[in-house]
Amino acid sequence: MNPKHAHYVVVTGVVVKDGKFLVTKRAADEDFFADKWTIPGGKIETSDYIHRPTKTEKQWYNVFEDALRREIMEEVGLLISNIKYLTNLTFIRKDNVPVVVVSLYADHMEGSVKLNSELSEYAWVDINEARNYDFIEGIYEELVLLDKVLKKQNL
Repeated sequence: MNPKHAHYVVVTGVVVKDGKFLVTKRAADEDFFADKWTIPGGKIETSDYIHRPTKTEKQWYNVFEDALRREIMEEVGLLISNIKYLTNLTFIRKDNVPVVVVSLYADHMEGSVKLNSELSEYAWVDINEARNYDFIEGIYEELVLLDKVLKKQNL
């Protein structure tokens, strides 16, 4: 594999419930962004698709959505629905690994929040309350973008 083409691919998702957004705080012992607030998500894994039937001879569809469902369940114990695209970004981690992030949003479908060991706190916040959190760079801006998208949908 050519290292110039290698990236981690990450999917994140804002879970929306009753007009509020689920935000989570990364645990103090995490290697990256410790004690920072964020939204659930993580790296796409081959297990997100490799054992599923293909839609064509050798291709899988909806991998982002399936990975997000898995990540949300693993990190916060919730079922989600109505997954939609929000935005994307790239950055280079402090260990020089390039990362492509696909940011999605979804409705809370079922369950109560149960944090895994990677997270230490959670909150359901509206856009005004979100201003008071120490987010990973770009997360607050994504919440602002989503707030605008949702307000346009409700017109």
